[in-house]
Amino acid sequence: MATYITDECINCGACEPECPNEAISEGDDIYVIDPNLCTECVGFHDYEACQAVCPVECCLPDPNNQEDPQTLLDRARKLHPELNLPEKIEDLPPELNRFANPDHQRPE
Repeated sequence: MATYITDECINCGACEPECPNEAISEGDDIYVIDPNLCTECVGFHDYEACQAVCPVECCLPDPNNQEDPQTLLDRARKLHPELNLPEKIEDLPPELNRFANPDHQRPE
């Protein structure tokens, strides 16, 4: 599932520069994430960068936009062909795939 920003957002802007896909932008009242650009950082980190920096923990998985890891990798490949990411999620190194370790916790 793509990530979204809840109404608890304090508009600090910490998340925007951390997004490797430039999916985060300033909305009318709070920052917003474009679900067509969000890869949940698959292909970049083993955690979601926006979640890691959000001081109020308002970057959450969007239950209304569920996507499997392969779909997220496919999107990352399309957005960043220069990275030569593997075609299959199973071939993505664990440090670039937050789904490789289901017990992974939010970095402090």
